[in-house]
Amino acid sequence: MNEEYQHETLALETLALRAGTHRSQFNEHSEALYLTSSFVFDSAAQAAARFSGAEPGNIYARFTNPTVTAFEERLAALEGAERCVATASGMSAILACVMGLLSKGDHIVASRSLFGATVNLFVNVMARFGVETTFVSATEVADWQAAVKPNTKLFFVETPSNPLTEISDIATIKAVAKQAGAWLAVDNCFCSPILQRPLELGADIVIHSATKYLDGQGRVLGGAVLGNKELLDGVYTFLRTAGPTLSAFNAWVLLKGMETLKIRMDAHSANALTIARWLEAQPNVARVFYPGLPSHPQHDLACRQQKTGGGIVSFEVKGGREAAWRLIDATKLVSITANLGDTKTTLTHPATTTHARISQEARDAAGISEGLLRIAVGLEAVADIQADLQRGL
Repeated sequence: MNEEYQHETLALETLALRAGTHRSQFNEHSEALYLTSSFVFDSAAQAAARFSGAEPGNIYARFTNPTVTAFEERLAALEGAERCVATASGMSAILACVMGLLSKGDHIVASRSLFGATVNLFVNVMARFGVETTFVSATEVADWQAAVKPNTKLFFVETPSNPLTEISDIATIKAVAKQAGAWLAVDNCFCSPILQRPLELGADIVIHSATKYLDGQGRVLGGAVLGNKELLDGVYTFLRTAGPTLSAFNAWVLLKGMETLKIRMDAHSANALTIARWLEAQPNVARVFYPGLPSHPQHDLACRQQKTGGGIVSFEVKGGREAAWRLIDATKLVSITANLGDTKTTLTHPATTTHARISQEARDAAGISEGLLRIAVGLEAVADIQADLQRGL
């Protein structure tokens, strides 16, 4: 896309197709895939200038690659960010964020309603490096204020949360973070920039597991950290040194996935709302968690903060783990897997999969019961998804 034209106001679905496009001398229409580990310089002087940063350009694929750059520019355009640093996975994006911005003795305030691996990263890895984390309610802003310490540097939240789809008030929590002199990082995996743009709501950092909706077809792993250029310098330095790098091939696949992001998110959301309404009417379902339902505790906030309720529905069946597993095992169509954001519907039991490695106490605090199931609603016909779930209900 013409550089000057990039500055025009374009719709998100247009940016998802056109942003970050830099054609080579061959003038290809589809983005080029640059499978190379290193890049050749015209002279020793140019090599020195590239390594010193005096001249922009590609050096080594651990931290510079044209295909990865195209992905970073496209996602930055969608999120309205100055800069994006791509990583090998969503978890490596969170690792790069905290390792790039925090130091020994710093303190994180995080929602207790997080992906299990994120909790483990904070509790079992960062704690070994002298970074302490306090976990608080995703929805009670007073808890965030009460948890602040003189050494608090980062607030971290998922909204909607995994798996209960709790909605955190980004703008209000940002106000608390600002008063504390801390950054606010928002994991935007469940919504994607199509449904929610955290930076516009005040967040300093946006985290993505590009593995999920950005790819959308369960093909590759990827992650990203986004924010302003100055703040992302530390994240980029960590990536350049430690190397949790997004591969060129995966970046190319993600670019292709993002081209259909808008229409997929609209379809996921429509199907999920229908499934959530249907589940609420089932006698063996005790409760449904979906931001698009009026019964959701933060429904009004979700309507203000998100464009739709998204594609993730969690529900609690009567009968605990036995009933939950029976429902899973009775399905014939949906995929029994812990991944989400796929065109194919996926179903999982969070207590024994995505959140199995955190303590029982932590699961209880996060509201993850033995009867809870999470369905990432795909693009199949809704009637077929319903019929499949009905086998176990």
